[in-house]
Amino acid sequence: MKKALLWIVGILAALILAVACIWGGEIRTLGTIESVDGNPYLYQMEYKAAYDLDDVISKDVDTNAELLDYVVGRIGKGLPLKIKSAQVADEKGELATFNCTSFQAADADGNGFLFGRNYDYFKNPTMVTVSRPKKGYASIAVSDMSHFGYSLEKLPESFLTRLSCLASIYAPVDGMNEKGLCTSIMALPKQAAQQDTEKHNVGTTIIMRLWLDRCATVQEALDLLETVDVCHDAVVGSGYHYMVADAAGDCAVVEFDKDNGWKTMIVRKGEADKYFLVTNHLLSEKYYTTEPDPAVGNPHSKSWWRYETAGAYLSAHEGTLTKEEAQECLALVHWKDLLWDNGTVEDTQFSNVYDQSALTLDLRNWNAYGETKHFSL
Repeated sequence: MKKALLWIVGILAALILAVACIWGGEIRTLGTIESVDGNPYLYQMEYKAAYDLDDVISKDVDTNAELLDYVVGRIGKGLPLKIKSAQVADEKGELATFNCTSFQAADADGNGFLFGRNYDYFKNPTMVTVSRPKKGYASIAVSDMSHFGYSLEKLPESFLTRLSCLASIYAPVDGMNEKGLCTSIMALPKQAAQQDTEKHNVGTTIIMRLWLDRCATVQEALDLLETVDVCHDAVVGSGYHYMVADAAGDCAVVEFDKDNGWKTMIVRKGEADKYFLVTNHLLSEKYYTTEPDPAVGNPHSKSWWRYETAGAYLSAHEGTLTKEEAQECLALVHWKDLLWDNGTVEDTQFSNVYDQSALTLDLRNWNAYGETKHFSL
């Protein structure tokens, strides 16, 4: 009897050790997930599991479905897990375009630069993820949790329902790393870039994770961009452009030429410019227009109005803002109850101000402009 008990204990110990060896990082990560100040729709997590961006690149993961399948393979290690996106599609199977505003301005306190960002989409839960990879820069990034299966009705309330949160490492929509490099994504309707050369493909948010992990400056980010092909998920029905800004004040918008094989177009912040701003229409000289035009942007979300309104505020402050003023600028162009043709309603999911010197994030969730949540690296 005693020998049998010892045998059972030995087997259990071996199983526990095997689980710890195989899923130790994932289990530790899931244990860090918590709601922020009890908010059931705002979460934070410290990512402690291993991930391999070179492996993602080598596999040409460039659609949402492929990304989720890849994450399942990494998490499940052979187990029959499934993650589905909870993004809302219209009757044609296309997603309504999210609409955002980003800018970089000087810090009024003289401590470098601030990076402001509105993420305008539907009311979905939000995840703030801190990662400290062994090979790469530490970063803090924010994700729309609908991209990896969550909604207001499905939340990470138990160990098993938290599993999909592990996908957040591959799905930032904005973020900042320990060098002060910031990046964000803005949508462009019907402009899903499909670069196609001999280089490996990377998907919509993978390029942002690469920038956060591997780049300290805008120039390094642009150099990295030249080593891969960026492919947006055509099924989603939207393309994107990106802002990337560094702690020294350099800033650029990355766009793709819809009429010339999706070749990369870069719009750089001028040396004399005191701020840089982007919304949801192309800024590249080939396509730029001051009049709303659905061929180059999103008139429905008043992209041109937001660009003019935020630009006027930034100009009036000579491109120098306090954190409170940065949030005020974002508040001027936030959305509340924007009705889409398919009956869905869009709001500003969150407003973020990153301090590129202090390495902090001030986040306001769901237009709650009286409540600012603070995060730091």
